[in-house]
Amino acid sequence: MTSTFFGLNIAASGLRAANAALNTTANNISNANTSGYSRQEVKQEASDAIRVFAKYGCAGAGVDTLAIERVRDSFYDVKFRNNEQLLGNVSQKNYYNKLIEQYLDDNGTTGFSSLFNKMTASLQSVMTAAGTTESKSTFISGMQSITEYFNNAYNNLQGAQADVNAEIKLCADRITAIAQEVASINKQINVIEMTGTTANELRDKRDVLIDDLSKLVSIETKETPIVDDTQPDRKTGATRFQIWVAGGYELVDTYEYRKMICVSRSSDGSMNQNDIDGLYDIKWGSASYKDGDNIAELSDFAIDSKLIGGELQGLLAIRDGNNGQNFTGECTIVDNESRPVKVTVKVTDKHLMDMTKCTIPEQGAIHIGDADFKYDKWEYDGNDTYTFTIDNDTLKSMPEAHRVVSIGKSNDYQGIPYYLSQMNEWIRQFSSAVNDIMTNGYPADSDETPGQFLLTGEVDTNSSAQYSFDQLTKKSENKGYYKLRAGNFSVNSVLLADASRLSTRADITEGESEFGNLTKLKDMFNTAKIFRGATSGEFLTKVLADVALNTSNSGTLEKTYDALETTINNQRLSDSGVDEDEEASNLVKFQNAYNLSSKMIQTLTEIYDRLILQTGV
Repeated sequence: MTSTFFGLNIAASGLRAANAALNTTANNISNANTSGYSRQEVKQEASDAIRVFAKYGCAGAGVDTLAIERVRDSFYDVKFRNNEQLLGNVSQKNYYNKLIEQYLDDNGTTGFSSLFNKMTASLQSVMTAAGTTESKSTFISGMQSITEYFNNAYNNLQGAQADVNAEIKLCADRITAIAQEVASINKQINVIEMTGTTANELRDKRDVLIDDLSKLVSIETKETPIVDDTQPDRKTGATRFQIWVAGGYELVDTYEYRKMICVSRSSDGSMNQNDIDGLYDIKWGSASYKDGDNIAELSDFAIDSKLIGGELQGLLAIRDGNNGQNFTGECTIVDNESRPVKVTVKVTDKHLMDMTKCTIPEQGAIHIGDADFKYDKWEYDGNDTYTFTIDNDTLKSMPEAHRVVSIGKSNDYQGIPYYLSQMNEWIRQFSSAVNDIMTNGYPADSDETPGQFLLTGEVDTNSSAQYSFDQLTKKSENKGYYKLRAGNFSVNSVLLADASRLSTRADITEGESEFGNLTKLKDMFNTAKIFRGATSGEFLTKVLADVALNTSNSGTLEKTYDALETTINNQRLSDSGVDEDEEASNLVKFQNAYNLSSKMIQTLTEIYDRLILQTGV
């Protein structure tokens, strides 16, 4: 038989449940505009019935208030975070593609096409103005404007590469900071939840951090309950929370986290002829690593992986994107009898057999098999074989034959290195064609002196020294115009100082008014296919087509993923977000429940009063 006061206990349990629901509703309403907050609800169930040994068997015992839990669907969290890493990737690409397009665009005055047209017009003036010194100077100045255009474009792109490089470090530092904060929150959550309660607000805070992390890099999370070692069937209330990034690197394991560390490449460890000094490689280290510690203790992070995702992958694609054209080959011979050691490498890729496309640094880092070395110089046989002279200081282990050799990483996106190499390719082919014509002609006022070459490059950007024609075309090296780049492209200083030495004549027996050499030059401008099947003046059309296509693609994808972000987030909020109308309805519902439980207690009070005070003996 139940207690006389059993009904009072039932009413009290209802009162407690209604009170918890009202407080939870108040909390939801208070956080209706709090970013990252998940709607909470009271989880309750009927109390176990009590046997009363009567015909009706059992009597209900009221309600148990079990917990206050978040309303959240992990399915939408996964969808949102997968979309965020795609959005972060394309948004970075789109921003920098637009920037590159601005650097290369022709504004009608200082762009490549405008300058090239002015130069060709001034060439015609030389031929029609009886070859005056003034007209020759104008033509040479027009050519100098083109070289300066490439100098400026080169500096702008390298400046953009420096900005991207700095942003990569910021991104890596942010990933590390989020990892550290998540590890700290994990500990707080477990401390609270081991007491039997749910740390809703802390879980919301952690989810906001993971959302932020998913835009920086691709992520995967897993949470598993921790059981008592002595009683495997008993859960402790704590959980093991893990985060993997970039396709498999464990960033967080409950209270422990790893660091993403940026390490600058040394000046003699360059991997691309056009890269700025100090580009960051990414390393993977423990939480105890601090600046100044030995970097040899750090493990490598695969910056060429296609699984990185997020803003980090977009930034790496812009900074390192070489259209997949890095140096790769097979080590065929290791001459370890000589000092320094020489390594012969056979290549098969066509772009490695064309010096106009060459992007190998004169000295830099080389990967042979599973070991890294540095080389001091390299030679090319003009066909399919390179020979590298290995730096003695890096010979901790001897290179082995029949191993894969690589310089730099393959990144199949068209980023800054790609556009720099495209400029270099045009410059080398154009300079070769122009200088071949100029050196086979004669100045107007000389019957014996051969013509001066027109285009060259600065040996050192800090000095005025230029490469001679013999240095540019040294046949024994088979490197062609490899030394010319957009950054050092210039006009022969001899012609800048004395325009009369311009090679205007093709036939030494003709008079001063013969402009056969300039006619050859003009014909070359108009008809010779020197760059990607196009004439000299069509350079910008080809390169702008690349960047315009990349900008269009990244822009379209950014709009798509941005719209998906809104859609998925709305779906997520429809489940976990606070709806003010719904909470207003709940407020009335739980108020009525509270009032009814209070009324029940009042009723029972009157019954007990009658029973105890008014029922006499």
